[in-house]
Amino acid sequence: MNEIKNILKKSIKISQDVEISVQNILLLVVILILATIVLRILRRLITRKLPDEDKLKFKAVFSYATWFSYVIIVLVTLHAVGVNVTGVFAASAALLIGIGLALQTLFQDIISGIFILIDQSVHVGDIIELDGKVGRVEEIKLRTTRAITIDNKVLVIPNHLFLSNSLFNWTQNGTTTRESVEVGVAYGSDVQLVKELLLQAASNHKLVLKHPAPLVLFTNFGDSSLNFKLVFTLNDSFQASIPKSDIRFEIDRLFRENNISIPFPQRDIHIIQK
Repeated sequence: MNEIKNILKKSIKISQDVEISVQNILLLVVILILATIVLRILRRLITRKLPDEDKLKFKAVFSYATWFSYVIIVLVTLHAVGVNVTGVFAASAALLIGIGLALQTLFQDIISGIFILIDQSVHVGDIIELDGKVGRVEEIKLRTTRAITIDNKVLVIPNHLFLSNSLFNWTQNGTTTRESVEVGVAYGSDVQLVKELLLQAASNHKLVLKHPAPLVLFTNFGDSSLNFKLVFTLNDSFQASIPKSDIRFEIDRLFRENNISIPFPQRDIHIIQK
């Protein structure tokens, strides 16, 4: 027993100012093993509901965080057992501050990417709107998210924008969305006939869903027109501009056939002669 105690108390001189005992080395190994177990449990808890592809992405980032945690644990443990690591702490702090300032935006993007993977607020295939730009998400990476716009252009979005800006997810509640077309008719028009024609224009289009049924709202008495809104449901909001254009063509045709006029703004000018 005494021999074991003597071995444990035996010191190993690493440098002129740094000396560590075998007992402290064993303690450090035990702490690292416990930390590894805790980190693995934490990773499994975080990724248990993530898709397999997102799990691999998160695992890659988590491995870097794990090694960073090991370095901190080693330094703190050595300091706690009396090893002089003040110089190492000072050098590490200066290095981390320099790296943090140089790579601040990169770190923001990566951390935001981790939050996106964990929170699952955006998925591949979702149609999103950010800063007035609309696109279908094709790929979510740790630093950027790639989306395809309606014009078939690639939109590369830094992930930190998802946290700092308002994001509209058009398809999180499903692929169907409510769309609308607004039109104004001349005063004196038969509003019931206008309603019937608008519903007919929507019903005639093959991409407009029957349930929920289209509806017409009489929105306002405008300066030059009676304003209506035709509301209908589509199954693909990403291509909504095409059926909405088709419906406008159909409204114009039906109005012409039924003598419903779409007025242009009119103003009365009074000339005062002096």
